[in-house]
Amino acid sequence: MFGSTVLEVVVGLTFCYATVALIVSTLQEALASAFKLRARTLFGGVKTMLNDALARALYAQSLVNPHGEHPSYIEPRDFAAALVDVIQTVPGNYVQLGRDIEALADPQVRRALAGIYQRAGSADQFRPELAAWFESAMDRVSGSYKRRSMMASLLLSLLLAVLFNIDSIHLFQALWLHSPEPPIGWRQFPPAFDVQFVMNVAGWLLTASTALFGAPFWFDLMKKTVQLRGTGAKP
Repeated sequence: MFGSTVLEVVVGLTFCYATVALIVSTLQEALASAFKLRARTLFGGVKTMLNDALARALYAQSLVNPHGEHPSYIEPRDFAAALVDVIQTVPGNYVQLGRDIEALADPQVRRALAGIYQRAGSADQFRPELAAWFESAMDRVSGSYKRRSMMASLLLSLLLAVLFNIDSIHLFQALWLHSPEPPIGWRQFPPAFDVQFVMNVAGWLLTASTALFGAPFWFDLMKKTVQLRGTGAKP
């Protein structure tokens, strides 16, 4: 159905995009680990749920923070158990727990926990309700983190495209015409600010946008394309 040239262009482009996406994801993961972005984002989300003082008291609990460092993930049931331990003054007394909630200084946290307390109606149900509240809040935090990660991926891939002049438009032309010259890299730097430079910018942006799909997407597409290429007639 497709000529060999078309498939070769598709394979070449997908291999390039997969490589760029893999480099970007590796850099992003290294930066996230170095700056502890996941742990900081999680702690910020907990502080938004509770408040600074209550969040720090929660993080002092071994269930939440067993190693003394801010974790990157908290099990919802551990959050619920630790929060109950922080709030309650008489362990195991559910009636007193309600009084302890009413005594909280922060009105927003007090209203939220009081609503959960009234819906639960018992100690056995209160902790699962707290865990569900935490999961719902963390879904929003995860969504915000993913949006920031996508923006970081776009910026990193754009930087990579500019540094190595990975111009998708020129790359397509070179693969289509079987050009012997290297389709990636600078042949003249700095470039002239002319019409060709505008085309370069468009090619860089196109390359950068492909990283948003992620390396697994491109490697899977390349695998399928190579399989399709292998079933056709040899040129």
